[in-house]
Amino acid sequence: MSVDSEVMDTKAVFAAVYDVCEENAAFFSSSPKGSAGGAVRRLVDAMRTIQEHARNLEPVVSGFAAIYHHFDFDPHIPANGYRSLVKVVRCCLLHIVHKGRYISSSRRSIFFRVAHNASEMEAYSNALCQLRALLYLAQRLLHDNSHGNLFFQEENGLNQSFIREYASMHKGCFYGRCLGFQFTPSIRPHLQTMAIGLVSFSENYRKHQSGLGVAASSLFTSGKYAIDPELRGAEYERITQNLDVHFWKSFWNITETEILASLASMTSVQVKVNRMLLVPGVAFDLPLVADPKVSVTIAPPTAHIGPAPIQMRLISYELREGQDSEELLAMCRSEGGSMSLSLGLKTKRSPPSPWLLVHYHGGGFVAQTSKSHEPYLKSWSQDLNVPILSVDYSLAPEAPFPRALEECFYAYCWALKNSHLLGWTGERVCLAGDSAGGNLCVTVSMRAACHGVRLPDGLVAAYPATLLTAYASPSRLLTLMDPLLPFSVLSRCLNAYAGVEPNPEKQVEKVSTLSMVRRDTALLLRDFRQGASNWIQSLLDQHRPTANADAVRKSVSEATLSSPHSDPPVPPKEPSDFSARKDSLKSRTCQDLGTHLNSTHTAPLLSECTPEDVSFFLPPPPDASTSSALSSMAIPPPGGSEEGSENPCEFPVGFEPLRSEQLADIPPQDSPIVKNPYMSPLLAPDSMLQALPPVHIVACALDPILDDSVMFAKRLRSVERPVTLCIVDDLPHGFLSLSQLSRETREATNICVERIREVFQGKDATAPPLPTNGHRKLERTNAVPADLLQNDQDIAQDGADHGGVFGGQTIPEEGAGLTGEGEKMAEGEGPAGLVAASNLGDTKEIGA
Repeated sequence: MSVDSEVMDTKAVFAAVYDVCEENAAFFSSSPKGSAGGAVRRLVDAMRTIQEHARNLEPVVSGFAAIYHHFDFDPHIPANGYRSLVKVVRCCLLHIVHKGRYISSSRRSIFFRVAHNASEMEAYSNALCQLRALLYLAQRLLHDNSHGNLFFQEENGLNQSFIREYASMHKGCFYGRCLGFQFTPSIRPHLQTMAIGLVSFSENYRKHQSGLGVAASSLFTSGKYAIDPELRGAEYERITQNLDVHFWKSFWNITETEILASLASMTSVQVKVNRMLLVPGVAFDLPLVADPKVSVTIAPPTAHIGPAPIQMRLISYELREGQDSEELLAMCRSEGGSMSLSLGLKTKRSPPSPWLLVHYHGGGFVAQTSKSHEPYLKSWSQDLNVPILSVDYSLAPEAPFPRALEECFYAYCWALKNSHLLGWTGERVCLAGDSAGGNLCVTVSMRAACHGVRLPDGLVAAYPATLLTAYASPSRLLTLMDPLLPFSVLSRCLNAYAGVEPNPEKQVEKVSTLSMVRRDTALLLRDFRQGASNWIQSLLDQHRPTANADAVRKSVSEATLSSPHSDPPVPPKEPSDFSARKDSLKSRTCQDLGTHLNSTHTAPLLSECTPEDVSFFLPPPPDASTSSALSSMAIPPPGGSEEGSENPCEFPVGFEPLRSEQLADIPPQDSPIVKNPYMSPLLAPDSMLQALPPVHIVACALDPILDDSVMFAKRLRSVERPVTLCIVDDLPHGFLSLSQLSRETREATNICVERIREVFQGKDATAPPLPTNGHRKLERTNAVPADLLQNDQDIAQDGADHGGVFGGQTIPEEGAGLTGEGEKMAEGEGPAGLVAASNLGDTKEIGA
């Protein structure tokens, strides 16, 4: 779509908003008020307020539509944070058009509920107000950033302004009636369910010592949040602003409870091998790539918690040679449930696979394990016909950076050394991970290059976090409204990984309590089999033995801590030198982190790995017309910089966003370790990035960390490394964990599978580009042209009948969903849009 057509579509959308609001406001202003007079006034006021916001937003949106293509990775991939903000605003406006036309078509009905529709319009009016504030902040980014750069790199100034505004701005409107409005309709009911579960869980979080008590009470209290969206939104905002990382660690690990894990296992692909391995931390040698006659010693992880076994999960759709060897079985660890298909029987053994996938799970570096990601990993093992080794690395805040990196690198090297145990010939290996796992894929490859050992043949990173600083970017402004990645939660997770999470004394106490959800469920199921008397006796017995300190210092996962075959954790009795070691780690340079292993060979680590030598991305200087267009949109703070003011004004005179009653508690990010290239690979010097294997990135257009992917792809292209970037439309961060919930998430997951297959098949990413006029894209099959927005009568009827589709964006039907304000997918709607291309121009067109 050209820039001119996008601007024209924008004008059509705003014209529709003006018309529908004016027509409804005029009707209700002239109609008899009756007993619903208060609700009628609310509805009219909401319509007028929407009109005011729309009039101020139109020139800003049109201006961004004219310039945001300058920040794309390339012309074939229209994606960056500025585009995402405009897309969200357009989506909000289209929802308002749809709801306004529903009101127009049904307002004379005896079943029309004025109060309900007034609440609907008020919610979207509030959302539009906050989005207006985000666009103003995005204009500040344009003013303060260099051309082509999506991140503001200064420590103070705009970054502090963004944090200050986030802490005070109202967010509840995005978690109530408007929850997930920007995503594909098929995923919104699931987001509503998660939101209801979250607020219910938080209500009982501190009331029960038993994990089963928390789960049961949450189920009973969820009803009020399902029928009252405003209450849910207010409570969701309170939770995201105040609760610490341990609460999120507990909630995100609910999927690993025995009951939920069993349900997920029943609906997933059945595999022949699914075993937990506990690999002892023993040093071993690997040959150097440059000189195989020389070896390098790979030492076991030691940071923070000392030497400890590394936990991994081996998944294989087929039983292959070596996967039932005595040496491997000696490392297997029972999870307390049924084992994978019996390996002791006479099962046909397939020959070793030429491919191996090493997987690092996501979870913000603080939560989840391979068990949470089992469903799609099993499908990948079947689709690719490969064994998968998923690493359960130690989690923060108990084991901050660089412990996870050490374990993931050790696990990768162990797989290279022990290919015969994994059913792998040792030919080709690919790294894959999502979110935090995507970060670890990149940093493990960087560390392998620094040690001189074999690099993976490629890596596939889904929505990776490549910059763990608090730098502001346009896509990160979406953390104000994202239900899965609120900024305060994201900040707490990153601080925990950096080792600066406050109140470390609370963490171990809470981990012990939070892990009871899974443990108590497993114990309850076991006790049912033992009989009613034993069951009652076990519930009454609250005095279970505790573990020794050496068994609990490793925080691999909630599943590890809460296994019925392991004892619950207890806090260490003495602090020893933990704090001193952690503080010393913060001051280590890139070279220190790369060479602290005691090895017989140390690959040269570049002494120039300093932040001063890191260049984000240096685009060619813009021409005069581009500079003029950017300058017309980039605005300084109103009234100047106001450097002398503690709270300078960030918005135009006369506008003020909605404010929260309570400020968000956002701990400052003051640790220099977040700029370490092994923690924030986007900040790595060119010489480190040049050593990376081919990188395939799959990102989400509406993800708050989209700009991490776009800028990292730009940096790799600038150092002439093979890289591809695929953008998935209308899906949230973490879609891999939602792959079983909708067709759109399954199709997006298949994109990752395709990228992994390309790595295994050894497709030459450096081959000359094929001549083509298209680009890789899966489109909606029934997108309605934008000019149909002009036809009020037809679209109003369409929206009333089965939900309208405007310009490729599906608009919900009134009344659908869990709480009366939900949405449903229009009949015959195609999958979420998928756009992909490589920086080398190797593109093609495929059908939906």
